[in-house]
Amino acid sequence: MTATLTQHLVRHTRIVSIVGDILTVRARNVGLGDLAVVENWDGEQSLAQTIQVRQDEASLQVFTGGKGLSTAAKVRFLGHPMQVVYSPNILGRIFSGAGEPIDGGPRLVADPQLNIGGPSVNPTTRVVPQKMIETKIPMIDIFNCLVESQKIPIFSIAGEPYNQLLARVGIQADAEVIVFAGLGLIFDDFHFFRTRFEDEGVFPRTVMFVNQASDPIVERILAPDMALKVAERFAVDEGKRVLVLMTDMTAYADALKEIGISMERVPSNRGYMGDLYSQLAVRYERACNYRGAGSVTILTVTTMPGNDVTHPVPDNTGYITEGQFYLHDGAIDPFGSLSRLKQQVIGKVTREDHGQIMNTMVRFYSGAREAQKKQAMAFDLSPFDEKLLRFGGLFRQRFMDINVSLPLNDALDLCWKTLAECFEPQELLMKEALVQKYFPKDVQRATTVAAQP
Repeated sequence: MTATLTQHLVRHTRIVSIVGDILTVRARNVGLGDLAVVENWDGEQSLAQTIQVRQDEASLQVFTGGKGLSTAAKVRFLGHPMQVVYSPNILGRIFSGAGEPIDGGPRLVADPQLNIGGPSVNPTTRVVPQKMIETKIPMIDIFNCLVESQKIPIFSIAGEPYNQLLARVGIQADAEVIVFAGLGLIFDDFHFFRTRFEDEGVFPRTVMFVNQASDPIVERILAPDMALKVAERFAVDEGKRVLVLMTDMTAYADALKEIGISMERVPSNRGYMGDLYSQLAVRYERACNYRGAGSVTILTVTTMPGNDVTHPVPDNTGYITEGQFYLHDGAIDPFGSLSRLKQQVIGKVTREDHGQIMNTMVRFYSGAREAQKKQAMAFDLSPFDEKLLRFGGLFRQRFMDINVSLPLNDALDLCWKTLAECFEPQELLMKEALVQKYFPKDVQRATTVAAQP
């Protein structure tokens, strides 16, 4: 203990090197992740985080960058990792990736500070997920349910409306607390999320940690840990059902890559460090349904450079998470998307016809895609092909548009209505009891092919 206290008082001056934003100093009794204050020769101070410890040398990532730093600078270690404020007072607040308020509100100096990071949840305290989080987005609720305590990404590419989809989930999801982490956001995206949450009335139960593209890169790797630590405490201490939204995890991985290269580490696949899987897994495994408490559900955005699903970031993410929502051409693809936990809730906590409707709608939409190919190649279309084409157009219009908002039972009823407009009851190949109970008898059959995209 004495050595630790002494460490806090000593100002280390033995600077070994300054490479980019990485400062290396000779020091002992330093822990990985510990914070330090770097004081330059002109008295200017900056916060830094220990990112590597090797024998008697510690490498620090300087928050404000290494520009202007001198080897005559002094380093004072604080003896603890980055901390984040936690209390009910943080709801409705916006913080930077360093945990500083950026919404013009007061600093919460009197509230408890928590060390970020730490071990993941003990498996014995986890409960098998059995509750659905309704989002009112049909392509999620009907075909790939979001389950409480699930960890799942949105796979997409630049230019797609993935932020709009993420915001819509945050606004409409059946969750008590929303924790948002923005990673490398441009100002327009930051402003979009803030105004959307405010306009839709969810901001009072939301806390935001935002690292903008112009902010120090080290804050980009701290913001997820801050968001997840706060979410964990709301779930455990307050028993809340917490939904964590993070965008974009590829920016987070790129920040790890940039720091690794500046430290002259040997890169792995496409320049990313060999521990990319572990770094992602540590964050995603914070998703948990706590025994006797609340839950943490994680929904992230992972952009795929070049729409390449074999890129290291989506590739590693797919091994960790429990499925994915594949967003392309402005819609969630029913074939590329997958929720591995949906069987825990479909037909068990949802309506009895949910499973049959899900399978039938996807089966007919697959047939519609095939019929559309035949039409494009000028093949003769059968009467059933014409029905499939009508169904495909209605399916895209009524369900695939991410702006459609419907409660789950209303969406299931609309599925039956859409089937009735295009097919005869005997053509559905569904359980007779469900057809008798839910198939509408007074629906007018569609007589024209719905507009194709």
